[in-house]
Amino acid sequence: MKFIVVFAALFAVALAAPRPDAEIVKNVSDVGPEEFQFESETSDGTKHVADGKLKDVGTEHEAIVVHGTYSWVDEKTGEKFTVTYVADENGFQPQGAHLPVA
Repeated sequence: MKFIVVFAALFAVALAAPRPDAEIVKNVSDVGPEEFQFESETSDGTKHVADGKLKDVGTEHEAIVVHGTYSWVDEKTGEKFTVTYVADENGFQPQGAHLPVA
């Protein structure tokens, strides 16, 4: 289960990765043994903010819970897209106005 959460978080980071011609305008992180926070922003309007914390530390149910949001601006239309998500023992759970709802 931890693999799925980590994979989902890394996937979100990859989606929010800056384009080759974009410059980093903000990159702040605070990483500890049981929690983290970060915020990054690029000159092309891409932004990613997340925080994660271990829960049930030391038990067999130990899991990381990540809350975050990322956004980007479509190069062709100029439309801004935003995804808010939770990644936990239940997997990656994104929400956004442009995403289909099950």
